[in-house]
Amino acid sequence: MIYKVNDTELKALDFISFANKIWKGGYDLKKTHEALSKTINITCYNNGVLVGCLRILTDGYFFGTITELLVLHEYQKHGIGSKLLNLAKENTPTLLYFGSQPEAEIFYEKNGCKKSLQSYIIEK
Repeated sequence: MIYKVNDTELKALDFISFANKIWKGGYDLKKTHEALSKTINITCYNNGVLVGCLRILTDGYFFGTITELLVLHEYQKHGIGSKLLNLAKENTPTLLYFGSQPEAEIFYEKNGCKKSLQSYIIEK
């Protein structure tokens, strides 16, 4: 496995192909490219194939959030998510806040994350 912190070479098309294996969606290529350019992308590759990705959106001083932590299903439970999370902890410029799916809470707690604020959404 090869891990890259601040993977500026991550291509939108590769990310969309990867994300669609986890969360099917109608992802726009141009908007995905713009989104990736605004985040710190921490990636994991196996034989040149993207198998894991954690993205951090931050202002660099006050606030940061993990927008998503994704690992291909066949690579889960092999320590990739934990490694990506540890690389995020080591390389973030700020404290990180993020939401979690209920089924993932145990994973985050096992990795030293603490429950914090309740989250809310405003739908567009």
